[in-house]
Amino acid sequence: MAEKVAFLGLGVMGYPMAGHLAKAGHDVTVYNRTAEKAAKWTAEHGGRAAPTPGEAAKGARFVFACVGNDDDVRQVTTGAGGAFDAMDRGAIFVDHTTASAELARELDAAARERGLGFVDAPVSGGQAGAQNGALTVMAGGELASYAAVEPIIAAYARAVRRLGPAGAGQLTKMVNQICIAGLVEALSEGIQFAMKAGLDPEAVIDVISKGAAQSWQMENRYKTMIAGEFNHGFAVDWMRKDLAICLEEARANGAHLPVTALVDQFYGEVQTMDGGRWDTSSLIARLLK
Repeated sequence: MAEKVAFLGLGVMGYPMAGHLAKAGHDVTVYNRTAEKAAKWTAEHGGRAAPTPGEAAKGARFVFACVGNDDDVRQVTTGAGGAFDAMDRGAIFVDHTTASAELARELDAAARERGLGFVDAPVSGGQAGAQNGALTVMAGGELASYAAVEPIIAAYARAVRRLGPAGAGQLTKMVNQICIAGLVEALSEGIQFAMKAGLDPEAVIDVISKGAAQSWQMENRYKTMIAGEFNHGFAVDWMRKDLAICLEEARANGAHLPVTALVDQFYGEVQTMDGGRWDTSSLIARLLK
């Protein structure tokens, strides 16, 4: 069933995600901090562009956001001209931003005060997943709000699951980033080892990817890692933002993340190599310099 929806934030993820909502037949109004991007989106997909988050959210049953960080989310929700004050009672806000679990709980409480639903729903799958409508979505929030929005999210997701109350989606995304950090560092070290040992690294990866060492990172990044090509994918700057959230949460809940902390430092080295916008697979660059 077609719904009236809004999408706030048209970056490398939000732009195609909003596009899939339009292709699914929903009535989409978009907002982006840079108005030119919103105009480009409407020229491509139809719908409308609004000058503020609140204007975009007015009358929408579902409001989605995918912006940069906690402060950006606050700006489009509870800030001046934000969505929360413009949304009708019973409407549901879905935050796809990778942000803190603390923020998710804060916004859930603010939404309840206004009679709104709230779902924190960070995504995994990168730009390619967003473009192909094949994202994995990790959600937290009240069951009723999640159940209402799940069929809408399906427009750009291959998997979506509720993990618990508000904040559970963000906590699950932290687990995702913790695992990726360790995997990419191990893959970088393995490829470097193969090179130093005089092996053909592509042949090595082709063999071991058929066994227990297989991972998404191995299958999708080994060729560009060997070639030293990193101008694609999820940026190091954003990964460091995410790992900072993970490490802060670990300090609060008592989890021990020694490997994650070390890999975060390694990403810092990549930034000093002017690699802040490189893909996260650029960890190998610091080993081969």
